[in-house]
Amino acid sequence: MTANSTTLVADLKKLLKVVTADLTARSDDPELPWAQDLRRSYEQARERGRTGLTWSAWRTDEIDQAAVAWVLGSVFVRFCEDNGLIDGTWIAGDGERARHAADAETEFYRQETSRNSRDWLRACFAAVADLPASAGVLDRAHSPVWTAPLGADACNAILAFWRTRTAEGDLAHSLANPTLDTRFLGDLYQDLSDLAKKKYALLQTPVFVEEFILDQTLEPALEEFGLKGLRLIDPTCGSGHFLLGAFQRLLDRWDAIAPGMDRRERVQHALNHIHGVDLNPFAVAIARFRLTVAALQACGLKRLRDAPAFDYHLAVGDSLLAGLPRQRAMLDDAGAIDDTGGLLAHAYPAEDVNEHPGILEPGRYHVVVGNPPYITVKDKALNQAYRDAYPMCAGKYA
Repeated sequence: MTANSTTLVADLKKLLKVVTADLTARSDDPELPWAQDLRRSYEQARERGRTGLTWSAWRTDEIDQAAVAWVLGSVFVRFCEDNGLIDGTWIAGDGERARHAADAETEFYRQETSRNSRDWLRACFAAVADLPASAGVLDRAHSPVWTAPLGADACNAILAFWRTRTAEGDLAHSLANPTLDTRFLGDLYQDLSDLAKKKYALLQTPVFVEEFILDQTLEPALEEFGLKGLRLIDPTCGSGHFLLGAFQRLLDRWDAIAPGMDRRERVQHALNHIHGVDLNPFAVAIARFRLTVAALQACGLKRLRDAPAFDYHLAVGDSLLAGLPRQRAMLDDAGAIDDTGGLLAHAYPAEDVNEHPGILEPGRYHVVVGNPPYITVKDKALNQAYRDAYPMCAGKYA
């Protein structure tokens, strides 16, 4: 099967249920530091007006995000190893690669007998996270895979999922793709988590819509303002369709005006033009991964280890509440503003928008694109915060 197979998403959804059940049980353990941190984060969020949900509802959402992070992390590693982007075979592979993965795991346990499959999966994630070019994909500072203590049985289920073979002996789910097409990740973004799909109204933007909007916004902006210094943002970037499309257009411009410039420098210039923010952590993780692969291809490189430390302008956070003057004033009155940049003082562990000062500053961008979700916010505290910040929110606003 290929990465485009619809059965991949369906099967991953089954795996996600196993991972979610494991983390749910662990969140009930009062002795577990992760469970204590969850409760502490919830109480702070309630106190500072970031949520009005009950503990149970809020915890369910956080557990879902952590579970998705574990599953997505395995997808990223599998895509990289099946396409030769990282050295060695870590989880699964065809032919001799399968034996190499099994031998490497066995040696990992032999070196330290207290290790289990969670440690091995984190070692697999580190194969991506510790490379300069892809460090942000499985961000050690924010990704739940480094903090949520998934049990060994659930980790074994992840490994077994990718090692399952058909009756003919082929891997049931191979992610090998000669063109390194990552659009299938948008299907994962849209369909993997039913909870997230309902909460965030996840829906991929069709290619023709993305192209039409960029034709009507980015192209005129380039003509009016020029290439150098131009900035574009998608404040609801999702899995990065607009960002990928804009990156290629901007790189083509740099190729045209500076053919003598080092290719990697042109790629970084193109990346510097584009900015993205999204409320959904795994959406931003996918966008980062897709941009990493696109940048690698654009540099003509085959392996992530050969690529420079690309600089991206992508952040996890609430674009409606972080950084805008009206919201700053409202939050300042509520005592929820820090004294360094006007962003939300309380951030959930997966959020990093505070680490990107100015990313949502008004008047900074020449182009703003996006396909925001049209939903009614169920969280009463957030619903009221949006009403306070935006007078046009009337009735059952979307």
